[in-house]
Amino acid sequence: MTTAEWHEAWAPDVGARRARELFARAFGDGGAPAGVWSAPGRVNLIGEHTDYNAGLCLPTALPHRTYVALRPRPDGAVRLASAQADGVWEADLDDVHPGADGVSGWGAYLAGVAWALREAGHDVGGFDAAVDSCVPFGASLSSSAALESAVAVALDDVHGLGLGTSDAGRTRLVAACVRAENDVAGAATGGLDQSASLLCRAGEALLLDFRPGLPPEEHAVPLPWDLAAAGLTLLGVDTRAPHRLVDGQYAARRESCERAAALLGLASLREVDPGALDGALGALTAHDTDGVLRRRVRHVVTETARTAEVAGLVRAGAYAQVGPLMTASHASLRDDFDVTVPELDLAVDASLAAGALGARMTGGGFGGSTLALVRDDDVDAVVAGVRAAFADAGPAAPVFLLAPPSAPAGRTA
Repeated sequence: MTTAEWHEAWAPDVGARRARELFARAFGDGGAPAGVWSAPGRVNLIGEHTDYNAGLCLPTALPHRTYVALRPRPDGAVRLASAQADGVWEADLDDVHPGADGVSGWGAYLAGVAWALREAGHDVGGFDAAVDSCVPFGASLSSSAALESAVAVALDDVHGLGLGTSDAGRTRLVAACVRAENDVAGAATGGLDQSASLLCRAGEALLLDFRPGLPPEEHAVPLPWDLAAAGLTLLGVDTRAPHRLVDGQYAARRESCERAAALLGLASLREVDPGALDGALGALTAHDTDGVLRRRVRHVVTETARTAEVAGLVRAGAYAQVGPLMTASHASLRDDFDVTVPELDLAVDASLAAGALGARMTGGGFGGSTLALVRDDDVDAVVAGVRAAFADAGPAAPVFLLAPPSAPAGRTA
């Protein structure tokens, strides 16, 4: 069997150099960029599809980052180049808005952030930007949020908005990134990914509580995540199963949850007490002949409860005990929320069979990646077990990555 393939994270100086070199090739006519900014992808330890239900999530930032070399312009033009895409994406900010003709593709995520900052009352103009990234695209590791967050801190910096210097200000940048993705790019995400990219810290997990109206210190609570001291590793498996959030599946899940909450007379499913779950499910029976709404509700309520339990274990440093709750989360996402695919289930099952303490899909699902909590001494065995399972079953060989908790979006050079 050939050697396993790994997604390697770039050193910051390597990422900054790559972005600058691309900028010079694409936009060298007008001078150097004002700087290079970067933002991380993320993994979500637990708490999936709970953010848009006012629930709990527990992400960490990846060492894999998206780098943006940016130069402000005196006009409203936006010109974008990416090492991961052909050509130059162009638009005028005055033409960027929800439903705008011609504002689509990867550039909509960046231009959308500028539009959202303008909508929030900030004086933001056009810009040239060059993007290069080692965040795996389409792997459920939040490459889109890393893109948005990197350009958000860049625009904040070059325009002197002052939002990046505090958690409260960064929460406003999160809101701009969410608006960009929801309203301009057309993906109905809930805020987990952007919050992780802008608010996570090195060496910590971030307990996010999405109940509306919470102050920043209650919305985002850092927790120690020192797996190395416990002899543990968080191993990511990119299954290479295609991952898409704009094909209607993600939006359909969100709509189901919102419909169920409305039928129950609630603002969100966070208001369903886990102890009263059976009663809530019973109340939906007459409106839910195929059982889909009840399964969606059961996942959301139990997932938020699992996330709260994991947060307690993390606070106590009982990291190994997190494993079974990760596995229970995956089963719920598979059986009640219907967002796994065969490659995700295969990676989870193979990880557990090879000795992982727990494993689950991470991200929105419908493809992408899994996480496995593994003893340091068992990493090689788990990698080998997953590769063998994929070779036997027939999918393309997976790619692996290590996920130590890393730094948030900020200026790199």
